[in-house]
Amino acid sequence: MLKTTLSTVALAVSAAAIADDTNVKDLQAENMEHIVVSGSRVFESIDEVPASITIINQKQIEDHLKVNPELQSLLSQIVPGLAPDTGSSSNTGQSLRGRAPLVMIDGVPQSTPLRNGSLGVKTLDPSAIARIEVIKGATSIYGNGASGGIINYITKQAKSDGKPEGEISLSSRFSAVKLAESAGARIAGAINGRVDQFSYLVTASYEENGVQRDAEGDILGLQYGLSDTVTENYFTKLGYDFDEDKQLQFSYNFYSSQQKTDLGDVFGNINLGEKSYAIHVPPAQQKQGKPQGPEGNENITVKYIDFEIFANTQMTLDAYMQDIENVFFFSPSLANPDEGYTGGQSIIRSEKKGARATFNTLVDFDSVQATFIYGVDALNDVTSQPLVDGRIWVPEMDMESIAGYLQTKWIVADDLVLKAGVRQESIDLAVADYQTLKLCRSADQCSVPLNVKGDTIDYDATTYNVGIKYNANEKFSPFASYSQGSDISDIGRLLRSATVEDIGQIQTEASIVDNYEIGFNSQFETLRFEFAAYRSTSEFGTTNKFNEVTGVYEPVRAPQKIWGYEALVDYKINDTLKLIATYSYVEGKDTKADTYLGSRQISPPKLTANLNWQPVDALSMTLSWLHVGDRKRFERDDEGNYVGDQGPIDSYNVVNFSGQYQFGQSWQVFVGIENLFNSDYYPARAQAYTYGGYNVKGLGTTATVGVKYRF
Repeated sequence: MLKTTLSTVALAVSAAAIADDTNVKDLQAENMEHIVVSGSRVFESIDEVPASITIINQKQIEDHLKVNPELQSLLSQIVPGLAPDTGSSSNTGQSLRGRAPLVMIDGVPQSTPLRNGSLGVKTLDPSAIARIEVIKGATSIYGNGASGGIINYITKQAKSDGKPEGEISLSSRFSAVKLAESAGARIAGAINGRVDQFSYLVTASYEENGVQRDAEGDILGLQYGLSDTVTENYFTKLGYDFDEDKQLQFSYNFYSSQQKTDLGDVFGNINLGEKSYAIHVPPAQQKQGKPQGPEGNENITVKYIDFEIFANTQMTLDAYMQDIENVFFFSPSLANPDEGYTGGQSIIRSEKKGARATFNTLVDFDSVQATFIYGVDALNDVTSQPLVDGRIWVPEMDMESIAGYLQTKWIVADDLVLKAGVRQESIDLAVADYQTLKLCRSADQCSVPLNVKGDTIDYDATTYNVGIKYNANEKFSPFASYSQGSDISDIGRLLRSATVEDIGQIQTEASIVDNYEIGFNSQFETLRFEFAAYRSTSEFGTTNKFNEVTGVYEPVRAPQKIWGYEALVDYKINDTLKLIATYSYVEGKDTKADTYLGSRQISPPKLTANLNWQPVDALSMTLSWLHVGDRKRFERDDEGNYVGDQGPIDSYNVVNFSGQYQFGQSWQVFVGIENLFNSDYYPARAQAYTYGGYNVKGLGTTATVGVKYRF
């Protein structure tokens, strides 16, 4: 029975990922809404998962792509618990339930947790994605880095009917406030098919942005900016079916997104209400250094699946390689006048090699159906953060990890779902001797470089999870869960700010995050309601503290408590009109000092609504609303300024519109308008962050028009 179930699910996944406009597609897509793979690493019904999950389907991705091609914007609009969009290329401050999420592509980690540069969300073009699964709450099912949960991009698959199919789309995006220099162009295409036992899928996209303008028509600031960026993504997936039980799959992803501009910044001051913006300047004042952004990041994955390696057991073997190079903006804070450096530009380099074996065994005990998921993970992650000029800011960190795990699921009398699991992980992190970098914000405000003795740090962690869900009545299906995550995230930030001469004296302890959650789902004829409340604690959270002597923000380890709740309403008003609304609230404290956590972790309340109207089959329109509430937890310092990430956040609203019309089977025209009413606002991060260059206003009214052809 297991082989039949898994084969059916796999076929549904493959067919629903890139489907045509037939009734079969609609049925498959509807079935896919109830299947999730990220929570336990195997296909399972969403009704069997005692946790909060958000599934973003392909239609939602395509609708939002017409408004904004950035995944940060899409996730913020749809996922309750995720902080508001930053409006930039960086997702720093865009936490998930107050902690960092682990971003993955088909289960392969894309984040760089050893030195988290907060660029992991921007790793793949939305046109290559079939669906996105977001599992909220700390988990260790995929290892290090998922203290806030998982964001898993599930890529498209080739169709199984053998007929080659494809599509190509052309679009332009421009400011409706001031057109000058703002027009950009985007082209994206895909082709897929099957020849006997061989399947193939290739997607490609290329986009050049013009300048981005705020509601007043000024060009947005360039720090992590999206003006004048050139983005390329090439993705391929090849498959071979040995027989109905055995499959081999190869995938390759290349992603680059860099800002290539001749503009320069005019920095403002959020404490004075002054925005940062960009202008045309002489060459000597233009953005210095290499173009910022991901510089040709690559992923290679090979996966082998045997749906029945032995009785009632599926085996999945996969190996992956990853090469990441994320370039950051030129910063005068990285100056060292003694050696002739007026600033600097850093690069986070990360090379990962991993292998995993996963087994899934199903056993029937009359009224109890048991599932055992078990396996072994191995990973080598080598990450560093040098400067472009050759100086070393974060030394090379060489991590070797080996982990074994067992996850069980028990379905009793079809209604009661019990889950329990354990993961044992051993990590060795080797760092050679190094010297901290001398940084000067001014001639008399410099850090003191230290020679630090390297070492190998050993981490051994056993983490557990347990959950229960009761599905006897679809009008009220409650769940409760407890899960742990083992997190050694951002060791690099601790190393580069070392104040001792031996790595063994730095507080590099792993943080065990305990996550408690209760909630329920309710399904009526035309109404679905979801609610969850949660609390997470950790003994070694990391916050920033400003060093007045060096002018550098240094990490501080302290116990943390984070709590909040989320709600979702999905209402089918009639056959043509559907509404989805969400609300999320999160708060957190440093429990040792009894002080609130800053906006790097804790976001303000967020309310979203998405109204979709489809009066006829060929025409569809979506209106979306984002409301970000107030958060004012901190006081000014003795000089009358807010510091760090503690600026007050005032509420704001953004409304977007998208529409499309289908001409027959082949042609589609579409339009999208971001910030329909030209709201003049600072995004939440821009209000809270007092660091120079972050105080950039939100995008003014921006339009997208395009056409798509399917063949």
